[in-house]
Amino acid sequence: MSDFLMLAFILLVAGIVAVPIATRLKLGSVLGYLIAGIAIAPILGVLGVDVVSLQHFAEFGVVMMLFLVGMELEPKILWQMRARLLGLGGGQVLMTMILVMSVAMAFGQSWNTALIIGMILSLSSTAIVLQTLNEKGLMKSDGGQASFSVLLFQDIAFIPMLAIIPLLAFPEVANLTAGGGGDDHGHSFSLVEGLNGWQTMLVTLGAIASIILGGNYLTRPIFRFVAWAKLRELFTAAALLMVIGIALLMTLVGLSPALGTFLAGVVLANSEYKHELEADIDPFRGLLLGLFFITVGAGIDFNLLSENFGVVVSMTMGLILLKATVLFLLGTLFKIRGAQRWLFTLGMAQAGEFGFVLLAFTTTNGILPGGVADLLLLVVALSMLVTPLLFILYDQIVAGLYARGQQQEADTIDEENGIIIAGRGRMGGIVDRMLRTAGYPSTVIDFSAKQLDILRKFGVSHTYFGDATRPDLLHAAGIDKAKLLIVTIDDKHQITELVSYATRNYPNLHVIARAVDRHHTYELWAHGCRDIIRETYDSSLRIGRSAFEALGAPRASAEEMKEAFHEMDQKSMIEVADVFDINIPGHENEAYVERVRERAESWEAELHDRMMEIMEDEPEKA
Repeated sequence: MSDFLMLAFILLVAGIVAVPIATRLKLGSVLGYLIAGIAIAPILGVLGVDVVSLQHFAEFGVVMMLFLVGMELEPKILWQMRARLLGLGGGQVLMTMILVMSVAMAFGQSWNTALIIGMILSLSSTAIVLQTLNEKGLMKSDGGQASFSVLLFQDIAFIPMLAIIPLLAFPEVANLTAGGGGDDHGHSFSLVEGLNGWQTMLVTLGAIASIILGGNYLTRPIFRFVAWAKLRELFTAAALLMVIGIALLMTLVGLSPALGTFLAGVVLANSEYKHELEADIDPFRGLLLGLFFITVGAGIDFNLLSENFGVVVSMTMGLILLKATVLFLLGTLFKIRGAQRWLFTLGMAQAGEFGFVLLAFTTTNGILPGGVADLLLLVVALSMLVTPLLFILYDQIVAGLYARGQQQEADTIDEENGIIIAGRGRMGGIVDRMLRTAGYPSTVIDFSAKQLDILRKFGVSHTYFGDATRPDLLHAAGIDKAKLLIVTIDDKHQITELVSYATRNYPNLHVIARAVDRHHTYELWAHGCRDIIRETYDSSLRIGRSAFEALGAPRASAEEMKEAFHEMDQKSMIEVADVFDINIPGHENEAYVERVRERAESWEAELHDRMMEIMEDEPEKA
């Protein structure tokens, strides 16, 4: 018991210390976990911890992650991805396998060993790539969706690889292993053991069908039954039972558990229990993924690395360059453009956790020589270790270079209107339509080429591609003669930058700005803007008004209570504005925090009294 508690304590301390530091340094949580694993590797060695077994346990985090990813996709969306699944995914796996195989054969490996190496190194890291894309908010981008398509195909390709690799066994190595007592590894139960090909296929299809039918027809009654107990922990247990049960079934029929849970997630994408399942499983997913990354760092054999440093580093860099070349070519072929193509290329250029599984399978069954497998383990681990740095390279250099490059290719603005709208997304599009239908033409500038392509298909021609924070582009749009600038772009920093420039250089220009949150409102006020709209504020007020009506308040009273809250909110913001410092985060500004805490009770009491007055007046209004 004490050994288990000691191990858990060491792993938690390593993660809790390393990840916040890495995040603070903008290195990302994945690199923080990897560094934590490297740091505690000597301690785990002294304690005699089996890092490989721990890693196999932690790989269940990948299974959970794919279940959650599946719930974000409806079957219709998955079907729409079929071209990229087969084209991008299939092309990447096949081309990488052939190229790696060719290089391995050039260095003296037999064709069958070279093909096995090609299979192992063709797979990328689902855990690192999806975790990083989600953290950086890039999952929905074109590069992120392309990466997901390839990863999903790789998860499917992993299954036939497991079946093919034993057929390519190196005979003398296999015989050696068989003579050495391969039975020590024991036998695991399987539903397809001893079956012929068509019987195995039927059992496999039956397992997949049971997941689909169970997800559609059994989930609702099971969770209703569990809900009778009214215990949150029992619902969490049921969610875990579902994921573990599906993973177990997939393992018993020889399929990837990650693929099975992904399929179950897709089936449950429209379930009313979707959000509850996500909330229950996500903490376990995060902890297990963190543990998996720690084990990857801890599993690096630095003695072997030091003895073969030049060879291992050359192999790792060669693999990354080779996969990056394949990915870049495929990205070009499938019209992934600009910085998104580099996101796809750099993010997917590593080997992955399935490589560890295949290597363990080959060594256990004597398919690869031990020396080759040990070197490949280092290559897989180091390529995964380098991946967060490649994402940083994309963030800090590549994305910036493309942004500057796109600035030079901005559309020529050939009209001058009295109104300029910066950003035609969800907010800017509505504002633009409102103004135009009332007879006020506007010049709209947006930095999303994809968004503009969509708009032009619908006949919207007055929106121009470009970065609205550029002074020359604003000048071309006629800002010096404009009466009104409406800032509705998404990025908080860019909003502040544009507002600051406009209020400084055009004092007679009326600026209406979108604020991301309450503190951003103070920042824009400090930069001279006096017409600020918080992006979710008005919709929140309308929801509050609807809530009052749903609770029985007449429409007039509900509207009056909404306005009472709005007036108090505006008053409270003015009362604390003088102590807000744009150079200090709000929660770290002691004067600001103290002022809010001082006034909060009086604000709430005053607002409560006003609300009661309105409610008491309801009979008179009726």
